[in-house]
Amino acid sequence: MTTPILIAIGGNSLIRHGQRGSIGEQIENARTTCRYLAALIKQGHSLIITHGNGPQVGAQLIRSEMASSQVYPLPLDCCDASTQGEIGYILQNALRTELNALKIVRSIVTILTQVVVSKDDPAFQHPTKPIGPFMSQKTAEMRKQELGWHIVDDAARGYRRVVPSPKPIDIVELDAIKHCMDDGMIVIAVGGGGIPVVHDQKNYSGIEAVIDKDRASALLAGKLGLKKFIISTDTDRVYLNFKQPDQVALDKITLAEAKQYLENRQFPPGSMGPKMEAAAEFIVHGGEEVIITKPELLVDAVNGKAGTHIYRN
Repeated sequence: MTTPILIAIGGNSLIRHGQRGSIGEQIENARTTCRYLAALIKQGHSLIITHGNGPQVGAQLIRSEMASSQVYPLPLDCCDASTQGEIGYILQNALRTELNALKIVRSIVTILTQVVVSKDDPAFQHPTKPIGPFMSQKTAEMRKQELGWHIVDDAARGYRRVVPSPKPIDIVELDAIKHCMDDGMIVIAVGGGGIPVVHDQKNYSGIEAVIDKDRASALLAGKLGLKKFIISTDTDRVYLNFKQPDQVALDKITLAEAKQYLENRQFPPGSMGPKMEAAAEFIVHGGEEVIITKPELLVDAVNGKAGTHIYRN
């Protein structure tokens, strides 16, 4: 068995652009993504899997708000916990189905994961993390007026609600994740960036936010001592001047180049920006390689034939 690889799956890989996001659609999309994960496992790779929850946690929060006159409402941290279980269940079943087709027997476990943040993080005053469905400008303005939502135009695809996204500091269930990894299990953890909690003396309490899953994944990969970290997203690689006539694809770049591009504001804060920041942080803290690509190219990317590869030098 090779050294484990951490793969962070974007929440939008389970709900594709233009889809309503039904459970049936999510299961089918998960099967597609897990087909490529299973192919990596067949090659001998051991995986730690994390995932986003932007569309799902936004939908869960809308359900809670709309039904608040009938049942107790859920704070955002509980919505994070709920979607961890929901998506973990979908991914576990999808991956088991794909492994069964390849006649591979492996234990798969989802670990409900709490991630420590600071209650004084400035992100609580400046929400940036998009969640929930895309909206028209008219609907967005109505939600902003009626519900006090913070709204942004997200990568020219529509308008979305944004919530605080504090920096992850520590992972409460790290030992449990490591024990499962060392026992050869496929671990699904830090779902949706983890449940945000603050540490007060010896206790933890939830706080309303959504942690960026790539930053939390980079933290987990670093604390597990992994050398390779993969971010699976909705584009084949990273681009400069994305979607502009002069866009440039990045195949192999150094940590210094990644930092320079970030400094030049090449990557939007609610989209590729956190991914590149997470990549840089992982390498700064001992990682050797970060790959950014879409699910269909995962196998080729691990074999050096696709995606953007970021190295220390």
